[in-house]
Amino acid sequence: MADTRPIIAAKRHAFHELHKAGCFVIPNPWDVGGAHFLQSLGFKALATTSSGFAWSKGRPDGGISRDMALAHLHEMVAATELPVNADFESGFAVDAAGVAESVRLACATGVAGLSIEDSTGDAARPLYDLDTAVERIGAARAAIDKAGGDVLLVGRAECFFVGRPDLEETIARLKAYAQAGADCLYAPGIHTPEQIKAVVSAVAPKPFNLLVGSASKLTVQEIAALGVRRISVGGALARAAWGGFMRAARLLAEQGRFDGFKDAASGRELNALFGK
Repeated sequence: MADTRPIIAAKRHAFHELHKAGCFVIPNPWDVGGAHFLQSLGFKALATTSSGFAWSKGRPDGGISRDMALAHLHEMVAATELPVNADFESGFAVDAAGVAESVRLACATGVAGLSIEDSTGDAARPLYDLDTAVERIGAARAAIDKAGGDVLLVGRAECFFVGRPDLEETIARLKAYAQAGADCLYAPGIHTPEQIKAVVSAVAPKPFNLLVGSASKLTVQEIAALGVRRISVGGALARAAWGGFMRAARLLAEQGRFDGFKDAASGRELNALFGK
């Protein structure tokens, strides 16, 4: 079997370099075909999407097991020449030791980066308290360092996503995660230029990842001008694909009509893409 370690190391180096200057878009495929297509468009890196992958398995976001996530990461890393950042949810563990073990296993898949969330999945207590959240990030950092240190760690503050849209709390959490060893910071849910500038300034010089998960008036160029280093889209591409599928299927089931296929991709184009 060929030694893939030099290839993985080169991907990780390239991924770190992308975070040093400028702004790049890191789209989120959920399967091998999507990864191939996005690579063909010239993107420099890809990120998995926990929601997109879960839906493809007939499960809700957050409904996949650690083993399923790890198998998916292995498949996605092998599918593309690009660095892959893992949407690793909450580390598939509650305590710091469990997070460290999960991160160790994720690093072994060959990912170039991975994110750890501070959400609990418990509606009554949606976020880990700050001390626990910091301990979990620190454990992820230690596991990465033990594995060689070249996987980029993303610390995520989920305040806006869990119904606590408090910018001060979000910034305090991100700064704490940076001090605990996160290389890149991420606060899904913020979207106004004022919010973005405030967070970018607060976490500097560490890079900030902005999620654009729905139609936005801001362009990539405008987001870059706010100081954002990378832009991800989460499950938005998956939801766009599901939207087309559901509209076409409902027209067929409810009205017996086939005009939902009018915007379908060309089979010839797809065969040409995947036949390369």
